[in-house]
Amino acid sequence: MNKNIKFALVFTFLLAFFGGKINAQVKSGDLVDGIAVVVGNEIILESDIEDQANFSKQQGAAIANKCEFVEGIISNKLLIYEAKRDTLIENRSAVIKDNANQKYTQILGQFPDEKTMLATYKFRTSFEMKNAIEKIDSDNYYGQMKYGRITEKADVTPNEVTDFFTTFQYQLPEVKDEVTLSQISIFPKLTDSHKDEVIGRLNKIKQAILGGETFESQARIYSEDPGSASNGGLYKAISKGKMVKPFEAAALNLQEGEMSDPVESDFGYHLIQLVKKSGKIYDARHILLKAEPNAAEIATAKKELDSIRTLINDGKMTFKEAAFRFSDDKKTKFNGGVLTAEDGSDKLEKLNLSPTIAYQIAGLNKGDITEVFQDKVQQDRKVVTFVKINDVIAAHKLDITTDYDRIKQMALNKKKNEMVEKWVKEKLPNIFISINDRYKDCKFKTDWRKSAETK
Repeated sequence: MNKNIKFALVFTFLLAFFGGKINAQVKSGDLVDGIAVVVGNEIILESDIEDQANFSKQQGAAIANKCEFVEGIISNKLLIYEAKRDTLIENRSAVIKDNANQKYTQILGQFPDEKTMLATYKFRTSFEMKNAIEKIDSDNYYGQMKYGRITEKADVTPNEVTDFFTTFQYQLPEVKDEVTLSQISIFPKLTDSHKDEVIGRLNKIKQAILGGETFESQARIYSEDPGSASNGGLYKAISKGKMVKPFEAAALNLQEGEMSDPVESDFGYHLIQLVKKSGKIYDARHILLKAEPNAAEIATAKKELDSIRTLINDGKMTFKEAAFRFSDDKKTKFNGGVLTAEDGSDKLEKLNLSPTIAYQIAGLNKGDITEVFQDKVQQDRKVVTFVKINDVIAAHKLDITTDYDRIKQMALNKKKNEMVEKWVKEKLPNIFISINDRYKDCKFKTDWRKSAETK
């Protein structure tokens, strides 16, 4: 397929494009660490390339050619270099560093111990791995922000979409089997006695802290938040609006060092300690006890949801009305319960559905509604739900009559890539770029030798 119609953005430094088996235009074998590429004042070490490739390989990414891989890094580094000089792009270094620590903790939770994790990702120390995550996230952020600034006015007309389809119709990919689905979900509610039991446990922890135990130690022992428990419950550089409203309201009403009473949120019950506050940014520790419903509470929720399903089947209420009135899923209740993919499309590949939903809709047809079933959502929170099959779409070649929105997005991506390629060529003569001789045999698509290095 022509490179201009690929879904991938020009900055292929994104995590999804990093690792995998790196074959050779460059000779295989261990490379001595050193500077691989310099773009302006941005330096890429050989160890950075290898660390990021190893990290991404464990995330399931793959790339076949190291020269293409390195050129993607160069293109993205140019965007990053210019992004950091762009006064309209926010410097988020502190937040990125804190998020990298949280990601490290989350990944660690998937392994029996830290040594196993580091060996799997091929890092020697936790510092090296955290540093690699931070570099990836930082480059990803600045690359995307600059890409967005360059392409923010990009648009395509209907004629351009038609021309794109006419030109590339025989190269467009085949769409796999898909469905469009709607769902109504509710979270089982805890009984008053169950709530009192959880709150009582938190109050005992609070009394232990007031009696001399540190908040940090109690968070490590008791908190059920996998993202912060091992870090003593600490979240740093929290910006307003990032946390759920009950958490944020409680935290910002505290004085530095003060501790809250138990606070209820969608995730459970929290003890919160404000560590530091500066303007709209704050650091806080918390201890979370999840509001985990028991079997009786789940059964009650299923009975309630089944009565809603009956109203829909009897024609007394539309699915859209029921979703708006009863669903606890904030992402879908305002659009009739319709599930969407990451790109915003309502067409979902069957192969990418969760195992639970795939099992529940197996054998059903357009218009059918599943029975009520139990599922899990964010942070393993239990939910009961049922799903309606709005449409079933068989695998087919992309066609403008049935897939206009997809083809339009591909045409728009092509135009955006061309805008960035033009921008790179215009910037190239004024930016110093140096590439190590070990890549001299690479056949790059852009002539990086036209940079300021040769002037």
